[in-house]
Amino acid sequence: MTATAGSSPVDLLTLGESMVSLRSTAPLALGGALTMHVAGAESNVAVGVARLGHTVSWGGVVGADPHGEFILRQLRGEGVGLHHREDPDRRTGVMFLEQRTADVTRAFYYRSGSAGSTLSREDVDRALRPGARILHLTGITPALSPEARKAVEYAAERAAAEGLVVSLDVNYRSKLWAREEAREVLTPLMRYATILIASDDELDLVAVPPAGLPEPEGQEATMAAELLEHGVREVVIKRGAAGAGVYSPEGQWETPAVSVTSVDTVGAGDAFTAGYLSALLDGADIPGRLQRGVLTGAFAVSTAGDWEGLPARSELALLTTTPGGTTQR
Repeated sequence: MTATAGSSPVDLLTLGESMVSLRSTAPLALGGALTMHVAGAESNVAVGVARLGHTVSWGGVVGADPHGEFILRQLRGEGVGLHHREDPDRRTGVMFLEQRTADVTRAFYYRSGSAGSTLSREDVDRALRPGARILHLTGITPALSPEARKAVEYAAERAAAEGLVVSLDVNYRSKLWAREEAREVLTPLMRYATILIASDDELDLVAVPPAGLPEPEGQEATMAAELLEHGVREVVIKRGAAGAGVYSPEGQWETPAVSVTSVDTVGAGDAFTAGYLSALLDGADIPGRLQRGVLTGAFAVSTAGDWEGLPARSELALLTTTPGGTTQR
């Protein structure tokens, strides 16, 4: 393990696989030109929270290859501390992203057996040792391998026992596992979560859909109530262009999305999560967290890349104070 992060507690620690993303704005089958980026839900959140002024660390495994070196350089450059291991026998995962049309982007994974899939309990121990206020996990990492699954389960259990805020984003990926398998793993994992984050079509992966309630709103509220009964303190629902909502024991809140011109929706959910957790670290109430979440999500969809367009703290007011289609001079 190569640990370059400091030994002091951080505001946020996240664990998962970061990959190289090769992006094309033209059909791959026709030889569309590729640009190289860092991708990964957990590192997207890490960058977003770091840009907003918080101390952040990322733990994971990369290959001892140029792709792994590229990821580490990019994360260091964004001020993210690293608790990483370089595996000499495995390669860093790669993902191709094809913008097939203006409205449809397709992902093609080359991550089976990757270095990132070997995340272990020992890796988790070393990353958690300095301490953190929040541990952020996603449902992507447990889908990578049995070893990674055990590591995430251990991380959630240990963090909860040590009193950390555990943030779990369901982040279901149908190309990695079936919904039933995801449900079997994520339902027990949810019980360690302080904050459960899901898109409105992912709640049934961690809660039982009620019978006899055909209305989506009624089903969602019932499933959220079930999660709160299991000890989750906040159930955060990402609604995309419709905004976001939160269920908590104190009540329910909704916030509309910030109106922007959509350029690239990849990474928007991670951007929302980064904003929400940043506001939590700042002591904001739930409406304030939602507002920052939809704002950072708006930055993501109105710029190209998973995380490249995410705002610094000084830029948070940019979308609400600058008229669209203008240039600041």
